[in-house]
Amino acid sequence: MSRAALLVLADGRFPAGGHAHSGGAEPAVTQGRIRNADDLAAFCRGRLHTAGLTAAALAAAAAHGLDPLALDDAADARTPSPALRATARKLGRQMMRAARATWPSPELDALATARPRGAHQPVVLGLTARAAGLKSEDAAHCVAYETVSGPATAVVRLLSLDPFHATAVLARLAPELDDVAAQAAESARRGIDALPAASAPLLDITAEAHAAWPVRLFAS
Repeated sequence: MSRAALLVLADGRFPAGGHAHSGGAEPAVTQGRIRNADDLAAFCRGRLHTAGLTAAALAAAAAHGLDPLALDDAADARTPSPALRATARKLGRQMMRAARATWPSPELDALATARPRGAHQPVVLGLTARAAGLKSEDAAHCVAYETVSGPATAVVRLLSLDPFHATAVLARLAPELDDVAAQAAESARRGIDALPAASAPLLDITAEAHAAWPVRLFAS
């Protein structure tokens, strides 16, 4: 296993399109639910333990070697918002392009053929981690970190929040990131039926509203 590969995959500059998405932070800022670093911490914590845990478990399961098509169906069942399903598949397509160029793999090729319009991004990320020789908990850590780093980066742009304060929020969440990654990896070892289905209904509702905005800074 290469720790350098984990750094490459978790790097926000990995060309998988995540920089264009706020993870629900843009509508939260617009609605006044994120106004400062403390609000950002609360938002990220809630997202981590709900949608983040679910996505991390899907990625861990794919890295563990569970059937990616069955996992893609499981991701659909855990994503009630059509807007978020479309976003997850768009990000999955973008990650698939980057992954196949970086770590060519017959498993990635097979998933790309079976899901030409894109598989859910956490499933693609987990399969990418597997192709890179990483473990299920590594994949879970990548997704858990992405769950909170995306909104933190977005809020720096949306509110002109001090980036030092945003980074401090991420640092303080580190123990919870570890816990979520461990939970996700453990559930993956027990099979698809054991994967969590934690949800954040407000994220689903605001995602649908955000998708209809005529002008927005972020794609989601």
